[in-house]
Amino acid sequence: MNILLTGGAGFIGRWVAKRLIEDGHKLWILDDLSNGSQANIEEFTDHPNLQQFIFGDIKDEALLEKLFQLTKFDICYHLGASINVQDSIDDPRTTFNNDAVGTFFIMEQCRKHQVKVVFMSTCMVYDRCTDETGITEEHPTKPASPYAGAKIAAENMVLSYFYAYGLPVVVIRPFNTYGPHQKTGGEGGVVAVFIKNKLTGNDVSIYGDGTQTRDLLFVEDCARFVVEAGYSNKVDGHIVNAGLGRDVTINELAQIIVGDESRIKHVEHIHPQSEIPKLLCNSSKAKSLLGWDPRVSLEEGIKRTESWIQTSYLL
Repeated sequence: MNILLTGGAGFIGRWVAKRLIEDGHKLWILDDLSNGSQANIEEFTDHPNLQQFIFGDIKDEALLEKLFQLTKFDICYHLGASINVQDSIDDPRTTFNNDAVGTFFIMEQCRKHQVKVVFMSTCMVYDRCTDETGITEEHPTKPASPYAGAKIAAENMVLSYFYAYGLPVVVIRPFNTYGPHQKTGGEGGVVAVFIKNKLTGNDVSIYGDGTQTRDLLFVEDCARFVVEAGYSNKVDGHIVNAGLGRDVTINELAQIIVGDESRIKHVEHIHPQSEIPKLLCNSSKAKSLLGWDPRVSLEEGIKRTESWIQTSYLL
């Protein structure tokens, strides 16, 4: 197939690109590199299936129009977005424009050219988990940050194109994804940040009391989920979760990664109002509709991520 991947130079985008290329599709990547990096997709540069990397913005309507006119795409995997919760609190306009308005421009082109859309949302749209069966797609949403608010707005718009125009779309909500190629700085994920600090001999800082839980999904499992949501028409018009199905407190996570109590410090939370106290995914819908299950355990995923960080940063 001919596939457009927005945000393909980002952390998850890079792994989605890898799978699509390996599956034999012709791939076009659109990214403005605000979150992503060309280094993430360097290894695919000479691959015959990577047709083009386009440095550009999803809000550039003229660029999108030209792109969709030149190529008959079969699927658009729309991952391009502002993804940082704190940034959305500090500057809600940028996040809304990228995540909601940018998505609208993508949807308009997909409607005109009849292109299936896989829209990457987030588990951050959910209210806290209240029991051990986990969060299903019917669980209440709570836009606790402008990031979550913009994603909910975009989700609703994406689904409206299914109901109003019969356009094949699916909204996917992966839980907290981590793994190789994730940033290890402050804007990176908790696993990558903790591992980097461990390897460089620094203390690991936990925001708040550390009792908040996360359901951590290894990035290769996530990419497989994203890609398969595009291949199947069983999920058209649906919202679908993916997670490990096991939650871990940030305190427990720090113990697993660092193991040395004296190097674990608690600091004041930067955005306690947007913290979700408990995140635990119920992926039964992904299993029944896509046959998807996570394959990589938390311990194995951490091991692989640590190995990558060690090699990449020459530590």
